[in-house]
Amino acid sequence: MSLSTVYNPQSVEEKWYQFWLDKKYFHAEVEKDKKPYCIVIPPPNVTGVLHLGHALDNTLQDVLIRWRRMQGYNALWMPGTDHAGIATQARVEESLAREGLSKHDLGREKFLERVWSWKEQYGGTIIKQLKRMGASCDWDRERFTMDQGCSAAVREIFIKLYEKGLIYRGSYLINWCPKCHTTISDIEVEHEDRAGHLWHIRYPFADGGGFIEVATTRPETMLGDTAVAVHPEDERYKNVIGKAVILPIIGRKIPIIADAYVDMNFGTGAVKVTPAHDINDFEMGMRHNLPQITVIDFDAKMTPDTGKYAGMDRYECRTALVLELEQQGYLMGVEEHNHAVGQCYRCDTIIEPLISKQWFVKMKPLAEPAIKAVIDGKIEFVPERFTKIYLGWLENIRDWCISRQLWWGHRIPVWYCEDCREVIAARTEPTVCPKCGSKKLEQDSDVLDTWFSSGLWPFSTLGWPQETAELKHFYPTSVLVTGRDIIFFWVARMIFMGLESQNEEPFKKVLIHGLVLDKYGKKMSKSRPETIVDPQDIINQFGADTLRFTLATGTALGQDQRFQMEKVEGSRNFTNKIWNAARFVLMHYEKAKTEGDLVGDLHSSMLNSFAIGENNVLPSEWLTLPDQWILSRMETVTAEVTRLLERFDLGAAASLLYDFLWSEYCDWYIEFSKPRLYQEENSLERMIAQSILTRVLRQTMELMHPFMPFLTEEIWQALPHEGESIMIAKWPTQNGKLQFSTAENEMETIIEVVRTIRNIRAEANVQPQKKVEAILVSSAEKKAALERNIQYISSMAGVGSSQLVDDENFKVEKAISAVAAGITIFMPVAGLVDAVKEKERLSKELSQLEGEIIKIIARIESPAFSTKAPPQVVAKEREKLAAFQEKAAKIKERLEQLN
Repeated sequence: MSLSTVYNPQSVEEKWYQFWLDKKYFHAEVEKDKKPYCIVIPPPNVTGVLHLGHALDNTLQDVLIRWRRMQGYNALWMPGTDHAGIATQARVEESLAREGLSKHDLGREKFLERVWSWKEQYGGTIIKQLKRMGASCDWDRERFTMDQGCSAAVREIFIKLYEKGLIYRGSYLINWCPKCHTTISDIEVEHEDRAGHLWHIRYPFADGGGFIEVATTRPETMLGDTAVAVHPEDERYKNVIGKAVILPIIGRKIPIIADAYVDMNFGTGAVKVTPAHDINDFEMGMRHNLPQITVIDFDAKMTPDTGKYAGMDRYECRTALVLELEQQGYLMGVEEHNHAVGQCYRCDTIIEPLISKQWFVKMKPLAEPAIKAVIDGKIEFVPERFTKIYLGWLENIRDWCISRQLWWGHRIPVWYCEDCREVIAARTEPTVCPKCGSKKLEQDSDVLDTWFSSGLWPFSTLGWPQETAELKHFYPTSVLVTGRDIIFFWVARMIFMGLESQNEEPFKKVLIHGLVLDKYGKKMSKSRPETIVDPQDIINQFGADTLRFTLATGTALGQDQRFQMEKVEGSRNFTNKIWNAARFVLMHYEKAKTEGDLVGDLHSSMLNSFAIGENNVLPSEWLTLPDQWILSRMETVTAEVTRLLERFDLGAAASLLYDFLWSEYCDWYIEFSKPRLYQEENSLERMIAQSILTRVLRQTMELMHPFMPFLTEEIWQALPHEGESIMIAKWPTQNGKLQFSTAENEMETIIEVVRTIRNIRAEANVQPQKKVEAILVSSAEKKAALERNIQYISSMAGVGSSQLVDDENFKVEKAISAVAAGITIFMPVAGLVDAVKEKERLSKELSQLEGEIIKIIARIESPAFSTKAPPQVVAKEREKLAAFQEKAAKIKERLEQLN
């Protein structure tokens, strides 16, 4: 198999993905004789399309599963999608609205038929996109959070928790979205700092003897106040605790209470208490047995309890009420005040805390074992710092409101008897009331929070509540890979649900990765479309491997990464570098095959065996220093990549492979090999060089495969190999017989010397074909190593004559000098350039540079520029100044050497 002149990712990716599917390489059956390795995919919303966060998350999972599969594990990557209650229902309602219909026009059953139809038509988009990314999920096992099996699991866990008294129905303050018309959980409320106001209002004492000043950010809720609270240790208010005040406008008498919750330093230290519209006020009200007066309804309009304000929008009421307070002399002042405002994570509507009858999960009994599992080390967060965030949330958790006022989702398995009002929770739909025998039963209209079913994902996807072979073999799963933004939404819930239902943690490790930010380090946002990068566009233009490698090398344990097109182009250049290197190697390999007769069957067989990895050793006398070095480096890199993957440092592993392939293999070893490949005298030498080139490239492709599956499969198939696919090739392991530490040390010295001589040539503007003189001064030990390998320095650095000196005090007049690897390199000026012409050229260049430096300094120091120009522009100018100053210093140094 030959490689085309130019790499075409589109044709290569489609070909090999279909090949893998046809061969069932992604599919995992239970193999009891193999160690299991299981990852469950964080199920993307069925409404979703692939974004960079998905691309990163699934790249990291695919790297791990491909690596473990090659290591021989019974590797299962379980895929699926989430029904995404609010998001999916909103999408279908928008579609209906375009037809002039609402869900109520259809009724619940017909509406749900429309949702299922929509799901079948559009719900598979993100799965198709994940396949384009190269995701090696077991698609034969694809699940959906509302499929029959997951639905059975949801009912089973609901009933179990209900029967244990851990699920209950009660009136409580919930977060209500007036637009989505449903409750949302605390962690689904996104808090955003906004500019607002603090209104200072006078509440007169009921006895007519003065007033207390209260500060609030929400004056419209004062209509529902049932107390004023102060801190019990606040000296300013000790004499008024227990007194009553008159609520302005309404005229209701309310008490002044003492509660330690009050912040003495906020506002005036006296706060209004509205138990029906603030969670902290609600809890204060419970402690002090205060009445709850609802003044804002589920449409965010004022209730009849607000008198003349009834029917107004909450913000319309705010404006009118503040005006009336001012007119009646109750408003004492207004000040600017920034504060966090809670908004719906789906539609950005400001949420309204309301008292409502909802279903809740008691969290304390579930949180305690989930905390203990992490403290005891049964579940480990990577990086470890996320442990504190997880524990902090669970230690302060409130009961979880699990009911949602939606039609799409898992309907709560509870029925109410219309005759006796008996509450019946059941796994299957009851036909008669167990208490009175009535057949008039009505199911609760609410559905469960989407995260309730997602919390069961690690075991419901493996067949629970049935005792399946998959559940027994693959649970607990091996690692969960997810973003830091859903530790609370999902990770914690899977842990306490897994411990509750399976008596075992759902996974052993949690790998937390950061977010993918825009090039300026800001979160990509729909409100700033220019910041959004569509992964499909990247794949279409550059290929999936380029996107995967960009994201992989950009990730550091738990850290956010900036997505920059320059990095994408860098990864594209890397794929081209590998491709061209592979074409070069294959060209010479084909030539070497025709020379087998010239070196004899034994030698030919030995070299071919070495190239494909059957044989791990060659006669030492066959190996040059560069041969020993590249083989030894390959062994070191193999061990280090495996070590980094074991500790989940995937970004460092990818970067290590990049450096090894680009620099050590392509830039150095291939160049060192060319003289042997192109010489005609010794066929065996040519075959040795080609065998080593092939062996190192093939093994490195196997190490690279988890990161760049398509490119590596295409190249691996063209190289001599064993087996039918790189996907199921054995993961490389370190072979002690190919470790040459002395060679590594000597080659590092040679490379540094060559690199330094090349730099001197470039700075002195020496023509590439010109041979130069070099005098190398070192210790006696290093001199011996240089003597053994001077031919490599001469050929790679364009050195015509060389002198090796072991007197470290040795000096050379009128020479350019530099130090590399403890060796002083002198290059006489006379042999490099025409000193007069070179001084003229450098002086002219220095003059131009100094002029530019003056201009940039003047620009940076200009107040108009430094204060008005965007920060990134100012930073760029400073970088340019530093680069120009560094270059000017080097030119001055070169001029001194020429004198």
